[in-house]
Amino acid sequence: MRVLTFSTLFPNAAQPVNGVFVENRLSHLVQSGEITARVVAPVPWVPQPLVRPGRWDRIAAAPDHEERHGLGVWHPRYPVIPKMGMSVAPLLMYLGVRNTVARLLAAADCDLIDAHYFYPDGVAAALLARQFKKPLVITARGTDLNLIPRFALPRAQIRWAARRADGLITVCHALKQPLISLGIPAESVTVLRNGVDLQAFRPRDRAAARQSLGVSGPVVVSVGLLIERKGHHLVIDAVARMPELTLLIAGDGPERSALTARAAAAGLDGRVRFLGEVAHRDLPDIYGAADALVLASSREGWANVLLESMACGTPVVATDVWGSGEAVTCPEAGLLMPQRSPDAIVAALSALLAAPPDRAATRRHAEQFSWDATTTGQLSLFRRIVAGHGHPQRTARMVAA
Repeated sequence: MRVLTFSTLFPNAAQPVNGVFVENRLSHLVQSGEITARVVAPVPWVPQPLVRPGRWDRIAAAPDHEERHGLGVWHPRYPVIPKMGMSVAPLLMYLGVRNTVARLLAAADCDLIDAHYFYPDGVAAALLARQFKKPLVITARGTDLNLIPRFALPRAQIRWAARRADGLITVCHALKQPLISLGIPAESVTVLRNGVDLQAFRPRDRAAARQSLGVSGPVVVSVGLLIERKGHHLVIDAVARMPELTLLIAGDGPERSALTARAAAAGLDGRVRFLGEVAHRDLPDIYGAADALVLASSREGWANVLLESMACGTPVVATDVWGSGEAVTCPEAGLLMPQRSPDAIVAALSALLAAPPDRAATRRHAEQFSWDATTTGQLSLFRRIVAGHGHPQRTARMVAA
């Protein structure tokens, strides 16, 4: 099968960790030998008078085309209007990328469009699928279903795209319900959770990892974009009440200055270390050096950092939101927090560090989350859709939708 993957959530030379989970899923799918793939990963373009100088420079530095791990990736630009363009974002994305997609399909056709993230990406992909008469699969990943449908116009567009799609995937069972609430039949939604690369993420020499990072004593790590939703500020507040702990924060983002100031105000210089953006290949040493990963998110679809940490033998403490409870299912994995607060983090970390699970057992728990089942599920769904494309009953359903 020839697949055209479409998503803004895809790494590029200027943003190497953006949407790496989409790249990983696609890479494992291609490794099956049953598909070939090209990627269209649109990049936003913002008129400079509308933004602070330099704010979008990194995004603008993405190349127009690149090769990543043997995959051709194109980055057409689409206009974004800050604070005003949410409702028209799918249309602007579609208009910005359709010529690129037309050229790619003219050069080498595809059997299916594989879109990731419902809004605006999935809606734009539905417009492309309609124009080029291609079957479409959309994968929901988190905020696209647990937040954006609260807004009336995006909700209507998401419903339209979901009805137009030939296949729908969610990365956890918890994300299936929002689609059902939009009137999508439950049997139309396939749950295929993200996996973890068990070769890349595995237990390392823990003493060497700790020495390379210059840490000793109990160490916890918080990994992710530095934004409020990820809860790094709550972890800092909790660590301030646990004087024996060192906190490593891996990630970058708009809240870095505020988080740095928060740690300094709490007198945590030396106990809270900001590692900046960390390459995916370097994360195993950070997980391996830690006694626990803390994920204090307010929303998550399927948090890949949980599996990565557990695959390295490091248990986790996580807010019990959306798909997290589907990953942390036993004491060997770690603990779920029913509340999102410094108090809850302190309580969970204290309990976990007082009686840590065997790291080998934590690793064994993670081994059930390889990419194999996800790849098998995708191939089965894609085959069924491609085989049925053009069937009269399907055509009638599309027209009705």
